[in-house]
Amino acid sequence: MFEKILSITKNYAIVKIINNINDDILNYNVILEDNYKKILGEIDEIINDEVKISFLGEFINDRFYSGIIRRPSLSSTVRIINKQELGELVGDNDSRTMILGLSPLYNNYPIKININEMFSNHIAIFGNTGSGKTCGVARIIQNLFNMKDKVPFNGNIFIFNNTSEYDSAFREINKINSNFNYKLYTTDKSNSDGEEIKIPLWIMSADDYANLLDVTEFFQINIIEKMLSIVSIFARNDEYANKYKNHLIAKAIISVLYSNQVPAKIRDQIFNILQDCYTNEINLDAEVPGIGYTREFRKCFDIDNNGDFVERILVTKYIQSFIVKNENWNEDYVPIYFNLDQLESALNFTLISEGLLLNEKSYSEAIALKVKLHSINNSSNKRFFEVNNFISTEQFINSLLTTKNNGRAQIINFVLEDIDDRFAKSLVKILSRILFNFVKKIQPRGAFPINIMLEEAHRYVQKDRDTDILGYNIFDRIAKEGRKFGVIMSLISQRPTELSEVVLSQCSNFIIFKLNHPSDLEYIKKMVPNISSDVIEKQKSLQSGTCVVFGRIMRIPMIVKMQMPNPEPQSSNASIYDKWMVEQKY
Repeated sequence: MFEKILSITKNYAIVKIINNINDDILNYNVILEDNYKKILGEIDEIINDEVKISFLGEFINDRFYSGIIRRPSLSSTVRIINKQELGELVGDNDSRTMILGLSPLYNNYPIKININEMFSNHIAIFGNTGSGKTCGVARIIQNLFNMKDKVPFNGNIFIFNNTSEYDSAFREINKINSNFNYKLYTTDKSNSDGEEIKIPLWIMSADDYANLLDVTEFFQINIIEKMLSIVSIFARNDEYANKYKNHLIAKAIISVLYSNQVPAKIRDQIFNILQDCYTNEINLDAEVPGIGYTREFRKCFDIDNNGDFVERILVTKYIQSFIVKNENWNEDYVPIYFNLDQLESALNFTLISEGLLLNEKSYSEAIALKVKLHSINNSSNKRFFEVNNFISTEQFINSLLTTKNNGRAQIINFVLEDIDDRFAKSLVKILSRILFNFVKKIQPRGAFPINIMLEEAHRYVQKDRDTDILGYNIFDRIAKEGRKFGVIMSLISQRPTELSEVVLSQCSNFIIFKLNHPSDLEYIKKMVPNISSDVIEKQKSLQSGTCVVFGRIMRIPMIVKMQMPNPEPQSSNASIYDKWMVEQKY
């Protein structure tokens, strides 16, 4: 087949072949061997009776090492790799592997990947709609759980998706092994197969609320932190909490009462304070005691003929009696049960306690938080934060992993249907941050590894303003630090260009189905380390369900044919023919 080497360059060799070769040998791997070395190459081009063979690595003592230092000699013999060498490339010699797919170039030879290299590194899975991306992902997970000699009982796979397409592929996973369980969480109230997503408010951090409330200014973070400290006091609903409320209201009223404003405006601002912030002792209907008489609080602000309040002295004395001068209020946030109504009340008190009423710019930024929180509290999205009893973060994570029959779920699927993209992104960020922060604290480090799979990842993993406001983006942080603690992301997307460059640059494994858009191809070529133009060219001609795989899981980039999952996810196109066409009878 191969006659002789005609020339050798830094990266490839030109080899003369016999003219009557009938086999399609393009992309085949070959060995260039002499007495001292054995170089692995790949046939890139066939022109007349010559082939171009690119160098990929070297076999040393039957082990393959990627990259080359030495080149083959002109006297080297050239041959197609044998079964033993192919086995070294596709994982036959590794005892900690699972099936990925089949090699269409080598008669559907099974291609295996190291489980650790696959699930201990961030993964990018790209492909056009209809390229087999979803089926490929489903098959990979099914292959993991179909292993005979190894059981991933302690697996933790959290899937975030805007449809329930994976439900059919995983819901009967316990038929493989009774110890395996699948759990569905959904935002769709009509879906009786899943549980509704519920996030305890008290395990959310200030950064979570910043995402939820669409923070746009750093100043708003301080307000959120103050809100959380206040709500942890108010939620106790004891004498201390009521005393603190009266103190905050009194301080706010005094600051407005003696501000440099006309009485009418002062009155309006005080009334506005008491519309949202009041107690049994301080409210518009409270009776203010004087000497021999009482006056309703609102009446104290009637304006006399001199343009002043009729009872300024009386109301001042009354209000000042609630200001505690020497009290060292403990404003450290302590997780405690509270609901959205209590949180909204705490935000109202925060707005008056920070003296924002007299600062127009700061007040407008603060009001934006109030409007957003109020809209959530009065919308259907409120139900996602309605948890009846106090649970810790650890109990919350355990509840995600526990099935109704007290089994342990290995696959947890969050289906974010019937909510807008902005709110869905907030929920994914909140849950990802909760998971990441929880896993970080577990000792020893890496004792509870999890995989966060983001279907349609371009909806969530974007270059947001989080870095400017919070100092970081949660997905950027997981991408940079997650591997140390066992928090891994799998990004599944049809639009790589919309993904965060920081996150994509941290991916170590790539499974690329067919991509057509030039900007996506150029972006991958620019962002993915060590990717060659040959790999880009290979994926352009792929059939549906076939992909190019490279990274830490592969010794060399390889074309892999993914087997269809069984059962299949519901990811196929709608059948227009069946729905539109009717048989016309004449």
